[in-house]
Amino acid sequence: MTIEFDPSKPIYRQIAEYYYQQISNGELRPGDKLPSVRETAQSLRVNPNTASRSYLEMDRDGVTFTKRGQGTFVTEDEQVVKDLKVRLAKSHIEELIEFLYKLGFTNQQIKDQVDSLLEEQDGETNAEN
Repeated sequence: MTIEFDPSKPIYRQIAEYYYQQISNGELRPGDKLPSVRETAQSLRVNPNTASRSYLEMDRDGVTFTKRGQGTFVTEDEQVVKDLKVRLAKSHIEELIEFLYKLGFTNQQIKDQVDSLLEEQDGETNAEN
């Protein structure tokens, strides 16, 4: 497990986001067990308290649940996973839009850029098939 930590964001949130992405893309499925807090801390070379805080946040969000003595598991509630996926997408889109505003793009220019890139992606996908 490797994460390039962004110094502008709390590490515990970045660890939670890493697991959220794995859950959203299906690498971690409903009911799957996450590595222990200690394993996560060791593999990422962070303080165990930092990893523990990530796990607490994921539990609080309802994305995972912890069984005492057994570990932490991905929620089996598919709606929570769907909502998580939408929340992650929205967050990243908002960051992109904010960045493009700082570059001086207008709403229409942003839409045009997105449409153009989607058309390119669609063309590449069709060429692969």
